[in-house]
Amino acid sequence: MLRGKTAVVTGASRGIGKAIALGMAQNGANVAIVYAASESSAHEVLKKAESFGVAARAYQCNVADWNEARSVCEKIAADFGSVDILVNNAGIIKDNLLRRMSEEDFNAVIGVNLSGAFNFTRHLSRFVMRSKAGRIINISSASGIMGNPCQANYSAAKAGMIGLTKTAAKEFSGKNVTCNAIAPGFIDTDMTAALPQAVKERISTTVPLRRMGTAEEVANLAVFLASELSSYITGEVIRVDGGLCM
Repeated sequence: MLRGKTAVVTGASRGIGKAIALGMAQNGANVAIVYAASESSAHEVLKKAESFGVAARAYQCNVADWNEARSVCEKIAADFGSVDILVNNAGIIKDNLLRRMSEEDFNAVIGVNLSGAFNFTRHLSRFVMRSKAGRIINISSASGIMGNPCQANYSAAKAGMIGLTKTAAKEFSGKNVTCNAIAPGFIDTDMTAALPQAVKERISTTVPLRRMGTAEEVANLAVFLASELSSYITGEVIRVDGGLCM
């Protein structure tokens, strides 16, 4: 489905990013795995991606740093020769009640989750626009649609990604580049694995489908949006939330 294309996935060493990177590779795309800290985890994803017969490389990067992001983006483009798909997935959480949230924690989450998406979109857009069918996919969140207690920083960043998505969709449409956002709900990842079982069960009762989603279910949508099957879809925010936000 994606044979011969190159996908860049940020935050790809674990969770949703890992599932997306492997989904792209499994469907034939070469993959640039961008990670923040865990080299060993990124290397595991790289080896798994290569097992699907595609080219894969890992790049450490603080996506919130403009210059570092630019350097890594240029390196990726030089290594692969082209970039067709960009998935802005990198994200962190620093939860607290708004009245207790520090400026540092607010800015840190905005920096990685929102500025990071802007940085990679800005630095890779010229390469994506050269593709015959470029794709930009931003991983937002249900929290960015409806808000969430203790997540003023995270919700603001994820809501900002929706505005970024719609603007990019309008600006890049003339080059046949689509830009869409995915808004996951409660997904079973490393972050949620640490929650007590009672909390997980309570969360599940708020979801109409009565369960948490999987990273692979989010990845399936990302692969679809990266493919030719989605060629007339742009500027959309598609929820993968079991009906949470309906």
